[in-house]
Amino acid sequence: MNRLSQLAINDEGFIFDPVRGESFTVNKTGLLIIKALKEGKSQEEIVRELVSSFNVEEEKARIDLVDFLERLRSLNLI
Repeated sequence: MNRLSQLAINDEGFIFDPVRGESFTVNKTGLLIIKALKEGKSQEEIVRELVSSFNVEEEKARIDLVDFLERLRSLNLI
């Protein structure tokens, strides 16, 4: 089972990982990305959401997404 799908998330960015019993917080950008990943959206769909939600340029959104995905990988969440 995908670990990401097991995360409990609230609307303020509090994330709980029941597998490890750990919790962490994310900002609004991270929250949007995690929710989108849990919904099965592609990276391109997430970039479009970031651009429209936060009024940033596509390249900046793409860089932020890649950086955040690397952080999730380092936590073994994806």
